[in-house]
Amino acid sequence: MKTKLLALVCLISSLIPQMPAHASSENGGDKTLSPYFFIEHGDPAVDRLPLKNTDVKVTINGVIADVTVTQKYVNNGTRPINARYCFPASTRASVHGMKMTVGKRVVTARIKEKEAAKAEFVKAKAEGKSASLLEEQRPNVFSMSLANIMPRDEVQIELHYAELLVPTDGTYEFVYPTVVGPRYSNQKEADAPERDKWVKSPYLKEGKTPATAFNINVFLSTSIPIQEVVSPSHKVDLSWLDKSMVTAALVKSGGFAANRDFILKYRLAGKEIQSGLMLYQGEKENFFLLMVQPPEKVQAAEILPREYIFVLDVSGSMHGFPLDTAKTLIRDLIGNLRPTDTFNLVLFAGGSQVMDPSSIPATSENITKAIRLIDSQQGGGGTELAAALNKALSLPREKGKARTAVIITDGFISAERESFKLISENLDTTNVFSFGIGSSINRYLVDGIAQAGQGESFVVTKPEEAKEASDRFRKYVASPLLTGVHVKFKEFEAYNVEPATIPDLFAQRPLVLYGKWRGKPIGEIELTGKTAAGKYTRTFYVKETKPLSDHAPLKYLWARSRIARLSNYNVQGENSDTRREVTNLGLDYNLLTPYTSFIAVLEEVRNKEGAADNVDQPLPLPAGVSNLAVGCTSVPEPGLTVLFIVVAAALLGLERYRRQGKVIK
Repeated sequence: MKTKLLALVCLISSLIPQMPAHASSENGGDKTLSPYFFIEHGDPAVDRLPLKNTDVKVTINGVIADVTVTQKYVNNGTRPINARYCFPASTRASVHGMKMTVGKRVVTARIKEKEAAKAEFVKAKAEGKSASLLEEQRPNVFSMSLANIMPRDEVQIELHYAELLVPTDGTYEFVYPTVVGPRYSNQKEADAPERDKWVKSPYLKEGKTPATAFNINVFLSTSIPIQEVVSPSHKVDLSWLDKSMVTAALVKSGGFAANRDFILKYRLAGKEIQSGLMLYQGEKENFFLLMVQPPEKVQAAEILPREYIFVLDVSGSMHGFPLDTAKTLIRDLIGNLRPTDTFNLVLFAGGSQVMDPSSIPATSENITKAIRLIDSQQGGGGTELAAALNKALSLPREKGKARTAVIITDGFISAERESFKLISENLDTTNVFSFGIGSSINRYLVDGIAQAGQGESFVVTKPEEAKEASDRFRKYVASPLLTGVHVKFKEFEAYNVEPATIPDLFAQRPLVLYGKWRGKPIGEIELTGKTAAGKYTRTFYVKETKPLSDHAPLKYLWARSRIARLSNYNVQGENSDTRREVTNLGLDYNLLTPYTSFIAVLEEVRNKEGAADNVDQPLPLPAGVSNLAVGCTSVPEPGLTVLFIVVAAALLGLERYRRQGKVIK
């Protein structure tokens, strides 16, 4: 009941005009790096909502998605503004182009080292020139900064990226994230590194619809007839051009669409996948992509008893729909354990709670006990994932049982790498799977947990998807793997192959190899491994595949794959060699990276006065996420403090009456 009261107090607090949640304390040293609610100051001279429209065009040819994103900014105020906007991206996006259009003038952005690009942007801003700067804050969070948007200006920013679509159990999924969820951080603002300062972003309150339009159109073309196309996230109009080509467009009357991930799923006829070899022959370098589906039907081996550690996020951002969905999921996961299994439960928010000192047998009595504990949670507080992981992974374990940890969260934290490092250090004892819950989760964290833990990630956007996700998880855990995977190149001169080492493969997901090649496209690529049924071998004959100019995005996909290994999921942290290599990859392949940015400057002094108002474009809360995700830490204006205390005291008094068995009519 305390949690419910806290939620009510926060709700009433949110109805009272407030200062931002990161407002200064008296000494100024205790400000945390936290998101805050947007306050409209009511000055008509300043347009504080300059982003008017985002238009996305997607072309999917085979397994490669080519995406163009156009953001339109308009200054409807009477004073010049400098705008900043944080927006999400796919963790697999290879951003390789940007253009800025001011009126009818077009500037093609250049890729530069991050600090040099920022210095050029700051200089252009000070000189009164219009400029734009695209930076990567996380692999799935970008920031766009614009300088000197003059009154009545219309500025268009066009981004271009490529992405590889890898099927799971025969289903392809294209995801376009539309909003960055608020991230929990316990860092002091004064001590926060530059790469984390984006966390302090403004948000609109729950239910507030932004004045920003969003549209997306997808053209899908495959060499194999398409069996099914659906969007579980949005209402779309489908137009079939033939059996292997279809377009998908948002239904105009489908309500506000940019508060959740846009998801398009499709299956090919006969559950086939577009596996095989793709080649690209460039002027200086040649690239290849090999996608191989492991054998689907493998002989079932004896499944050893397992120990499951379920780690459930019950923080404020999970309040409501996400936590309700997580409860449905974990009830199904725990409820279907075998009697030979053991399990434990760790609940975490600002602190963490363990159900039992050590794992207990999956008896009906213990399962009922766990479900009661789960059902009592309401959601509130911070998101201290690392501490919960450390507690879960340090639990005593029983010999002879394989341990599997299952993390269930929306991922709204900023300390992702700390979690990856902790998981990777425990790989000798535990494999880790992750479930992302919500309409716009932090996929960098959810995918990274699984990658670090040599498991698999699952995303549940709706309560009705929970059963399907838990069934898929059990199928993964129970299915024997393709182990001892090796690739040999015979007379095909391949080099710089990614990944450098090949993990064990589940039957539901294909092996993906990127690389470069020299000489002629001849020879063989041989894949070998072991299944429960014995040795597995598959051979690809290179001469049967022709290099195609349409496969030019392979160079970006290869570079992005290497960058991900060196930087995104590198649990060892940064060092000078890694930073130098990632920087060079960004510069050589014209890619946005943690250390390279896109900069565009219109070489004309347009703001001769020099003064401009700084504007942070506010973000909507993701669908299903409550105000508690931003926090109940806002400070009421002084004149309303007494009112707030009186209302809170009244709520507590009502609860006291209820507990005494009295009823107020």
